[in-house]
Parts: sequence; C-alpha cells; structure tokens
Amino acid sequence: MLNCALLFSHEIDSAYWQEWNLFGLPGGIQLFLVLNLLLLVVALYGFKQVVLGGRGRRFFPAAAGRRGPVRLWHPYRLSAGRPPRVQAAGVAGLLALILLVSLAQGFVTLRDWREKK
Repeated sequence: MLNCALLFSHEIDSAYWQEWNLFGLPGGIQLFLVLNLLLLVVALYGFKQVVLGGRGRRFFPAAAGRRGPVRLWHPYRLSAGRPPRVQAAGVAGLLALILLVSLAQGFVTLRDWREKK
C-alpha cells in the first residue's frame, strides 16, 4: 500500500513538473495522462491481487519492488542540462522513499518466496 501511495504521489508531482517534457514524451500531457491512467489501474489491480490473495499476489509485489531502482533514471535525466528539482517532499524525497520502500518490498517478497518453497 505504501509503495502504491508513493507511486501516486510521484505521478502527481511529475504532472506539476511537466515530466513529459523531461523525457521528451511525444503527445505531451495527453499521452502522459493516458500512460498514468494505465499505470494506476495496473497498480490498483496488483494491490487488489495481494489483498485478496489472487493469482497475481506474488507477481505484483515483486514488480513493485523492482520499480524503485528503475526510478534512478530520473536523476540521470535531471542532470542532463535541466534545472534541478530538489525539494524535501518533491521529486528527491519521493524518489528516495520509493527506492527504500521498493528495496524493502523486494527483500520481503524474496524472503516469502523462499519460505514457501
């Protein structure tokens, strides 16, 4: 749940900072909104699978655990001649929390998989 909440907060923050420009996303905000809608639907579906013990209850936590390290792409893009966006509750804080929570989630997921074998 915390990982989903952080993801949603990050996506709100990324809309404020017009992140579609940061990554050169064609279609601007229109495509950005469509992609975020799909991302949120997948995240909520995965959360439901975990809570209800559905078929995806093992896949989605593992996928969310990998999401944090992937977010390390942001600082690289930010350092490519773009103005810094360092705010405690903004991109820097959210990305740091997402990384920590994702690593913890990945560790717990791997531990659970090993225990159930």
